[in-house]
Amino acid sequence: MKQTMLMEKYPIYTIEIGKDEIVHNTMDGILGYFQAKIDAHPIASFIALFDHYTHTKALGDKGEMNPEILDARDVVFCFGQKLPTPQMLAIRPRSIGIAEMADKFVISFLETPMPHANEAMEAWAKGLVAN
Repeated sequence: MKQTMLMEKYPIYTIEIGKDEIVHNTMDGILGYFQAKIDAHPIASFIALFDHYTHTKALGDKGEMNPEILDARDVVFCFGQKLPTPQMLAIRPRSIGIAEMADKFVISFLETPMPHANEAMEAWAKGLVAN
């Protein structure tokens, strides 16, 4: 798993897993895997699945899609345990992005200010790699 800065301001975690080394080798399988992990977590709450690929393609000339991306979805959920200020709503909920490429899946998520949330999402993503 790599930690990088996207666009010089977004700290993200990314893992690329070859289709020949991933436990679930379909988008639906990966989405189901993440939803099960969220449902089993004592704090996380599943919110929705978002089909980013279809959304962007439907924009026609107003949308732009990397032609190497075959499918793109987000699993939306929340780890929020506290709401000390109204501004906390600006950084919630969370999502894990799954992009399907010809030979691999790219899994990514934005770093959270909560170490236990980062640890959980990193473990979930790494759990997709077949042993």
